[in-house]
Amino acid sequence: MTDCGCERAKAELEEYLHNELRKEEAADIREHLETCTDCSSEHLVGLTLTDAVQRACKETTPEDLRDQVLLRLRSIQSTH
Repeated sequence: MTDCGCERAKAELEEYLHNELRKEEAADIREHLETCTDCSSEHLVGLTLTDAVQRACKETTPEDLRDQVLLRLRSIQSTH
């Protein structure tokens, strides 16, 4: 493997975070992240954001908020 460089690592970081790269491509990105503090910092931000979104998606919406949103959506749909 060779260092893929910052440009490629940053361009493919989202796919890397979600395990959407082929094994060889992921290995190149991983190798680059091990030696580049700038890209590894961006990777950490991505991991933190991904984790926060996943946790938020598991939370239950309060019933009254859900009802208000559905009521508003129905109101909007009825006028179109």
